[in-house]
Amino acid sequence: MAWIVPYVWVAGVLQLLVASANIVAARMFRYRESLRSLPAHVAEVFVVQNIFIMFTVVGMAGLCFAFAEELAGGSLLGRCLSGFLSVFWLGRLIFQLFFYDRKMRRQYRVIDVLFLLTFTYLVVVFAIGALRPTFERHDRQSEITKT
Repeated sequence: MAWIVPYVWVAGVLQLLVASANIVAARMFRYRESLRSLPAHVAEVFVVQNIFIMFTVVGMAGLCFAFAEELAGGSLLGRCLSGFLSVFWLGRLIFQLFFYDRKMRRQYRVIDVLFLLTFTYLVVVFAIGALRPTFERHDRQSEITKT
């Protein structure tokens, strides 16, 4: 088992927490009340997209549990998927930092910091999974060169 596999499992747990945070956010930000003031089709699109984002993140978590070794760099497909996941969570990190209202982020500072740490962790773990064989090949070549 690759040393990074347990970190991929943790990434799966963190993604489940991110998905479940959407349920908490719906109550905390009173989605139902806010959506009443929108045209029905806009509210429906918002709800459907939110649900599908949650399903997608739960699916990504499931991949971490079922295919941790592959996501840790054990196959070309796993490395490609890890690369995608790293870029996906990097995008989410950028949105957290630069899109959300600063006043709201300060109001919920603990939650904001937890999200920032989570997204950073996910970016790093999946980037390592995507690049791990490259790192290890470079380390082996360095050892051969030294001898």
